[in-house]
Amino acid sequence: MPTILVIDDNPAVATALEVLFSLHDLETRHAPSPAAGLALLDAEDVDLVVQDMNFSADTTSGDEGRELFAAIRARHPDLPVILLTAWTHLESAVELIKAGAADYVAKPWQDAKLLATVNNLLELAEARRELDQRRDGERRRRDDLARRYDLRGAVFADAASERVVALACQVARSELPVLVTGPNGSGKEKIAEIIQANSAVREGPFVTVNCGALPAELIEAELFGAEAGAYTGANKAREGKFEAADGGTLFLDEIGNLPPAGQMKLLRVLETGRFARLGSNRERQVKVRVVSATNADLPAMIREGAFREDLYYRLNTLELAMPPLAERPGDILPLAERFGAGGPPLSAAAASALQRHPWPGNVRELRNVIQRAQLLAAGPRIEVADLGLPKTAPVRQAPAREPEREQIEAALERAGGVIAQAASELGMSRQALYRRMERHGLKAS
Repeated sequence: MPTILVIDDNPAVATALEVLFSLHDLETRHAPSPAAGLALLDAEDVDLVVQDMNFSADTTSGDEGRELFAAIRARHPDLPVILLTAWTHLESAVELIKAGAADYVAKPWQDAKLLATVNNLLELAEARRELDQRRDGERRRRDDLARRYDLRGAVFADAASERVVALACQVARSELPVLVTGPNGSGKEKIAEIIQANSAVREGPFVTVNCGALPAELIEAELFGAEAGAYTGANKAREGKFEAADGGTLFLDEIGNLPPAGQMKLLRVLETGRFARLGSNRERQVKVRVVSATNADLPAMIREGAFREDLYYRLNTLELAMPPLAERPGDILPLAERFGAGGPPLSAAAASALQRHPWPGNVRELRNVIQRAQLLAAGPRIEVADLGLPKTAPVRQAPAREPEREQIEAALERAGGVIAQAASELGMSRQALYRRMERHGLKAS
C-alpha cells in the first residue's frame, strides 16, 4: 500500500486528508512540523509528500514551505512533493514547481482533483522505480559479465549490446564457427576479440583478415599461402593466415567478398582442417577456430549465386547479430566518454545532439566525431558546434512539437486541471508545461 506523508500543522487538514486517502487504499503519515516531517522521512519509506507552505502562527510568507521543500529535495531528490497552498502563495508554488516540486493544490482542495493528482504521481513514481530497478539489474549483469569474462575493454550500456556480448561469452568455449553480422563500424571485430579471449585457444594467435580490403586474386594466397611462382610476383613461398592462426583463432572480416574458389577451399578447411598452398599439391593440417563477419546479406547472395549455401551454413553454426548504433542508444554516451577520455567533457547540449544523431557510420563514426571535436573545442567543454554533425541529417526521434494554446487548454480540461496528467498527455515535464502556460497567459485551476 502506498504511503503518503502529510506535513501540516493543522490537525484538521491532516485528519481530512487521512480519511480521504484511506478510502482509496492509501496509507497516511502525519507530521505537524517541518522538523518532524524530515525526521519521519529519515525513519520510514514514503512514496509521496503533501506539504503545507506555512507552519508558524500568523506567518503567510511561504518561506517555511520553501525551506522545507529544499530540505526534502536535498535528502530525497526523486520523492514527489505536492504543495498545499492558499491563493496568496500561488507564485511561490509555481516557483517551486519550476524547481522540481511535483504539483500544487490550492486550499480548499477538490477531493477528486487531489486524488487524481496523487494517483498519477504515484504511478509515475512506480514506473520510475521499475526503470531504476531494471537499470540496476542491467548494471549488475554487466558487472557480473566483467568479473567472469575477459571483455577486452568493450564499452556498452544498452541491453541490445549486452545480449550480444553475453552470447559471445557463452559460445566462446565452443569450437564451432561463429558468424558475426551487422553494419560496418558496429563493433563486429570487438565481438570476435571477446570470443577469442574467452575461448579454449585464448593463448593461441588471433589473426585477422579483411577479405574486403584485398584484390580477389590475392585473397586465396592471403588465406592459404602460396609457393614461389604460384602467381605473378610470388618470388618466394609465403605462409597463409590459416597457418599463422594454427592453434588459435582466425577472424575473417567481410567474408562476403571471398571469391568462389576461395569459398570452396574455405569450406574444405572448415570440414577437414586441411588445405594446400597455391601452387602446391601438399596438404597441410591446421586446427583453427574460425570467426567470420559480414555486413552483406548472405542469403540474398546465395539466391544470386554469389555465395555458397553449404559454406554459409557451415560458417553460421552460431550467429551473433550486432545491431547498428542507432538501435542501441544506451551505448552512445558511454562510448563517447571512452573515446574522449582525457579531453574536454561534453556539454549537456552536445550530449543531447549525439543521442539524436542517427549514426549511419556507427561506432566508427562516433569515434571520429569525438576525436575531431577534441581538436576543435576552444572552451572547457565540447559544444554542439564542435561536433560537426550535419544539420540536415535525420534524427532517430523527431523532437516534440511545441503545443499550441488550444492543445494545452484541451489537455488541461481532459485532465480535470491536474497538471501532472496534462503534462504526461502532452509529452512534457510539469515544469515545461507551467512555462508554456505562463507564456500563453493560462492559469492553473
